[in-house]
Amino acid sequence: MNIPTDSEFDQLISRAMDDLPKRDIENLQNVVVTYADEPNGHQTQKLSLRRDSLLLGLYEGIPLTQRGAGYNLVLPDKITIFKLPIVKYCQITGTDLYEQIRHTLWHEIAHFYGLNHTEIHRREN
Repeated sequence: MNIPTDSEFDQLISRAMDDLPKRDIENLQNVVVTYADEPNGHQTQKLSLRRDSLLLGLYEGIPLTQRGAGYNLVLPDKITIFKLPIVKYCQITGTDLYEQIRHTLWHEIAHFYGLNHTEIHRREN
């Protein structure tokens, strides 16, 4: 599998966002969706990731369920999709690149809505 260019990867993320059910994205407020080649040092350290870990995406912010009346004038939450780990994961598992991007994006949006990994996995099955 070839590594997509940044432009191609951005287009896949945009397509995935467009293809997600409207109910999953209609309440996304104050959230930026971006991508990076890999997690940066701060993200890796904050999550205590091992060198062999493949972090496909990351939600950084205050989940909707934890926002109170005082939630205003804050920087946007951020969802980052990591290109190189996703490509590597798809090579290992044979997963379609677009489908993995879509799944990872949905997973991180679920964190925005306050779902933990147990709840996310329950909804995936």
